[in-house]
Amino acid sequence: MKTPDALQTCVVGDIGGTNARFARLAADGSLDQIMTLHGTDYPGPAEALQAYLAQTTGAAPRTAAIGIANPLTGDRVQMTNHTWNFSIEEMRRQLDLEKLEFLNDFTALALSLPHLGDADRRQVGQGNAVPRTAIGVIGPGTGLGVSGMVPAAKGYAFIEGEGGHVTLSGQTDEELAVISAIARSFPHVSAERAISGPGLENLYRALAQVRGIAPRAYEAADISTHATHGTDPLCVATVNMFCALLGTQAANLAVTLGARGGIYIGGGIVPRLGEFFLRSPFRQRFEEKGRFSAYLAAIPTWIITAPYPALIGAAAFLRTS
Repeated sequence: MKTPDALQTCVVGDIGGTNARFARLAADGSLDQIMTLHGTDYPGPAEALQAYLAQTTGAAPRTAAIGIANPLTGDRVQMTNHTWNFSIEEMRRQLDLEKLEFLNDFTALALSLPHLGDADRRQVGQGNAVPRTAIGVIGPGTGLGVSGMVPAAKGYAFIEGEGGHVTLSGQTDEELAVISAIARSFPHVSAERAISGPGLENLYRALAQVRGIAPRAYEAADISTHATHGTDPLCVATVNMFCALLGTQAANLAVTLGARGGIYIGGGIVPRLGEFFLRSPFRQRFEEKGRFSAYLAAIPTWIITAPYPALIGAAAFLRTS
């Protein structure tokens, strides 16, 4: 456990395919001077963090923990949904840090879960969490993140994985036809190819093709807006399918982990859907698991509403490392 003085020389970050968020830690370990930068404005994460530090006050950082939307298999990081390609050790030296830790962004998100209160989440459907059981988290944004926490001798242990790249599965004839249409563009139709920002655009075009409708030149934000306002039937159908497919993947995660502690929905897309998501097929699809329907009906699902949960998780990592 770090001392208050040590915490004040710590910086945390959350790097996605679009934005990079940073914060300093206060003496009590809470987030301070939070800032969001647009990733394409900088040649790499070191320059983005330097820009953040130049705009904030405090002691020169000695330690940093950063969640990143990418697998971490060594020192070299080539981001899947971003142009950044960098060495962690070179970045540490460039920033003159004693310690620089990178975590998968959804590992950081998972680490935040034990620290979220009722004001930081919104329940979808019924179910009650069982204490000291596994917890899962899944969330569409620029990509599709997946992680979880499992009980350990002291608290919980986090999982580092790339569950967004499992093969997408459909449950209805139309979903299967849409997946087949998407497969004409990609050698592998992962869950991320449909359940993400770019995936929403893939779904929209594929569903238009299956239904014999000429698609408009909509981006993901346009599709979501038309769906939530009910101004375009194809957009409504697309986002409903998006939510149903997310329900299937969330249920797969729940039964894989035995996540009776609940499944959390993160990422930037679902919170923006608001009431539409609550009315969508998500929860019904989550519970549709044949012989395991009753098992899943007892598992709660929550939307994470905290504005910076991955930063909370990175801070929790630093406080105990």
